[in-house]
Amino acid sequence: MSFAEILGSTLSPDANIREQATRALESAEIESFPQYLLSLTQELVNDASPGDVRSAAGIALKNALSAKDETRREQYSQRWLQVSDTVRGQIKQGALISLGTDNHHVSMTAAQVVAAIIAIELPHGQWQDAITVLLQNVSTNNAGLKIASLQTIGYVCESIDPEILVTQSNPILTAVIQGANSDEPSQEVRFAAITALFNSLEFVRQNFENEGERNVIMQTVCEATQSPEPTVQVAAYECLVRIMQLYYDKMAFYMEKALLGLTVTGMKHAEEKIALQAIEFWSTLCDEEIELQLEEEEAQEYGRPLDRQNFQFAKSSLGLVMPTLLFLLTRQDEDADEDEWNVSMAAATCLSLLAQTVGNDIVSFVIPFVEQHIRNPDWHYREAAVMAFGSILDGPEPSVLNPLVTQALPVLIEMVKDQVVQVKDTAAWTLGRVCDLLMDCIQLGVHLHSLVSALVAGLEDNARIVSNCCWALMNITEQLGSTSADTYPLSDYFEGIVTALMRITESNVNENKSRTSAYETMATLASSGPKDTVPIIGKLGVAILDRLDTTIANAGQIVGTDDRVALGELQSNLLNVLTNVTRTLGRQVSEISDRMMTTVLQLLTTSSKQAAVSED
Repeated sequence: MSFAEILGSTLSPDANIREQATRALESAEIESFPQYLLSLTQELVNDASPGDVRSAAGIALKNALSAKDETRREQYSQRWLQVSDTVRGQIKQGALISLGTDNHHVSMTAAQVVAAIIAIELPHGQWQDAITVLLQNVSTNNAGLKIASLQTIGYVCESIDPEILVTQSNPILTAVIQGANSDEPSQEVRFAAITALFNSLEFVRQNFENEGERNVIMQTVCEATQSPEPTVQVAAYECLVRIMQLYYDKMAFYMEKALLGLTVTGMKHAEEKIALQAIEFWSTLCDEEIELQLEEEEAQEYGRPLDRQNFQFAKSSLGLVMPTLLFLLTRQDEDADEDEWNVSMAAATCLSLLAQTVGNDIVSFVIPFVEQHIRNPDWHYREAAVMAFGSILDGPEPSVLNPLVTQALPVLIEMVKDQVVQVKDTAAWTLGRVCDLLMDCIQLGVHLHSLVSALVAGLEDNARIVSNCCWALMNITEQLGSTSADTYPLSDYFEGIVTALMRITESNVNENKSRTSAYETMATLASSGPKDTVPIIGKLGVAILDRLDTTIANAGQIVGTDDRVALGELQSNLLNVLTNVTRTLGRQVSEISDRMMTTVLQLLTTSSKQAAVSED
């Protein structure tokens, strides 16, 4: 069987044929590594071979040169360097030639091969002219060769220590800017160039120090956000995000002249990927300014001068940014998976970061929106209003938020019973934030009964709501509880909460980690309950032991890996509760200590393969 036939067989739909072909390749690699590489290279450059076979050859070649695991990557690197210069030269030449092939998939595979070789050789002072060759390719009129060479440069910039490429930053930057320029007719070339620029941003710091060169870079990226091709726009906004992260100190001029308007417009874009990157720009900007605020506080504390200036871009831009962000909160996708990142989630995260950045200044923008839409018949606006309110609870001063929270609490409590699951979920999350950050706003005599009643009722609801209701109950008991006290405001509700939590954890279902959240809440209640709750905590300990014994009895019936993992997670949750029960009961645990010891020893015997359970 020829090498081409073996490579073709690796793509067969028949698993047996694929396995035989893979073993044949592995044997060839072991028998003679240099010859194996040469055979792969011959197929890669062979225009007469089918494209998928050539691509398979390139992938096999790349996989023989690089690996994700650091130890293996170093082994592969040493193995390559031991190959003769002649053979290595032939392989490099073949990979470079393949960059210019008409088959896009083959040229992209060749780009990975060339980048893998450069990543090995350049740090060892070898193949010094590789970047020069790639830069010459970028200057040709062959669009395919341009794209593949820019892609290669991007891979190289991504995989090599920036310090190694610093000396070549000027020619790389020149070629990349040329490819990304608005005069470039091919949007594919622009995309490859912008991607390469993104990967090169760390080692062009010296270029960013030069105002003229910085202007050219920023103009090129800003113009790329206006490309007719969405992929180029997304890549350009990704560049802006990274530039703000790396070069915040240089951005004052560009924020005023272009970036504010561009990113606000980008946030409104109908293409979600573009909007997400434009929102991420502001989230990143906030991260930088929050960090600068912390540096300023530290400098004042130790009497040191500030090294950097906080330009307060977020504060000065609220008038343009906030209306857009608040509108984006209403762009929920009711059919999207809960873990799927979307525009409304990104907007909420950004709003939360803005609140931490600008503090009190954000309140005047958010509260009118909340008041206008909290009762809106359209659930999108109703949920957005609650999300906006919950997102600004960390940042502004408590004295500013307290009256607003006190006024909003009855409405929020009522909304946990809303007809729409998204609204209920966000209301429960917001109540959890209130209980975590602003517990003093809750007037116990006025709000506690209705709050606890709503949260306990929410435990019987959708799994998403259960998790947030559990979190809110945990926050309440952590804020109010003390094992040294005789009683606390939750004492009258304690048994009812525990009973509800035990009831919802009877099921084997752990959707959205709702069962895990319920057990965590039990553990928190057990660890913070005052003296008058000790009898209930003792009963909880017995009930948890009963459940642990049941899991031990059922362990022999578990067959599948997923079921075994689920059992281990359940046992860890139960042990977590039992640990806190033991701590709170103190000497009174003696009533069940013999049984506990028996159960724990049985668990140690039966859970030898579950390290987490043994540790618990």
